[in-house]
Amino acid sequence: MVARGLTQAARAVTSRAGSNRYFSALTAAEEFPGIPSISPAPKKGSISSVTTLPSGLTVVTENASLTSTVALTFPTAGSSNEGPAEAGAAIANRYLSFKSGSGLSSALIIRNLEDVGASLFSSAGRRGATVGFTAAREHAAYVAPLLATSCSFEKWEVKEAQTLAAAEVEETTSNAQASLTDQIYAAAYGAQSSMGRSYYTSGASRPSIISFRERTYTLKGAVLAATGVADHEAFVRMVEEEFPAPPPGTEAASIITSAYMGGEARLSTPSKGYAHVALAFEGPKSAPVMNVLKHCLNMSGASAFAAPGIVGVYGGGAPGDAMAIVDALSKALGEAPSQDGVAKAKAAAKAEALRALDAGSKSLADAMTASILDSCGFSAKALAESYDAVSADHVGVAYSAMVKSRLSLAAVGDISNVPYLATIATRFG
Repeated sequence: MVARGLTQAARAVTSRAGSNRYFSALTAAEEFPGIPSISPAPKKGSISSVTTLPSGLTVVTENASLTSTVALTFPTAGSSNEGPAEAGAAIANRYLSFKSGSGLSSALIIRNLEDVGASLFSSAGRRGATVGFTAAREHAAYVAPLLATSCSFEKWEVKEAQTLAAAEVEETTSNAQASLTDQIYAAAYGAQSSMGRSYYTSGASRPSIISFRERTYTLKGAVLAATGVADHEAFVRMVEEEFPAPPPGTEAASIITSAYMGGEARLSTPSKGYAHVALAFEGPKSAPVMNVLKHCLNMSGASAFAAPGIVGVYGGGAPGDAMAIVDALSKALGEAPSQDGVAKAKAAAKAEALRALDAGSKSLADAMTASILDSCGFSAKALAESYDAVSADHVGVAYSAMVKSRLSLAAVGDISNVPYLATIATRFG
């Protein structure tokens, strides 16, 4: 059929133009489907929209991503919100994601998601928990309500969650870097505080797992981030209709906060044959200023880290080099950022933040959620402007306040040669 049509079209052209040349009546796209256009339409900028529903759920979408990631974040479902009898409930509840609930079996929930090619993920930590998926744009709204199913806590699924949590705890606590993270939080906030306790705790009972989830996995105060959504209003209407509304009078779970204290936490494991050390101070409240300050510390040659409320440096080496490691970390923290250093750090921090928006659908959804939780809004322009607004004076004031707070020291491994906190703290006056 194509060949006959092509011949007829060529004869018509020949008869009209009196030429012996033959021309294809089909465009290149029709002849060779799938070939990229030689003059593609210009890429459109991403437009983000934010709506907070009467249920207390905040919905944030953007419309330019080629795939759609839908992530539902519960900011109170982290281990820092565990009650005295709920230790280990946060990590166990991570493994109850996509399990039976709302009259649906886990097999049916997962099958519906996998039928549209969705890639599932769940995560939790000290500060909140997230459950979500990445799929083709046209399927995202159809399966999104499956993220908000109410867990029915089937006995075999709770038991499986407890087993998987215990396995993760055993695997992770043998990791020196994870242990160092636990120890620096214990040093900064106190080992018995909600923030100082480890997220990696096993042994949560079934009643504590249920009580924790029912209290913290609520839509009130949660954030639903969705990328690749062409029509924000239609997506919001779907969420209003399909996501279960909290019972009248339901209050959002309060986020338990811990005051920064500063202190020392040491975990001696001589058999590891290595010394890991971290030094930290209380960090600035502004996320852009904190990230710029982190990059200033990175430029000093140390490995820097930052999280809400805490910023510092870490290093490691042979036990005999412990004093040299502490000296290098102290020097990195003790040098105030120069104006030129702040300018370079600011450019690096801004580039890092903007790269996260272009590093894939899931990375973009994570950045959207973080921005909503930090500033109650999101746009790429506002994010860039927040870094542009950081001045050398802002960083200088933040640095001065940082070193005036109490020092925190964490040491893990063969730490017999690591000096104690009182000795190191004198270096910072």
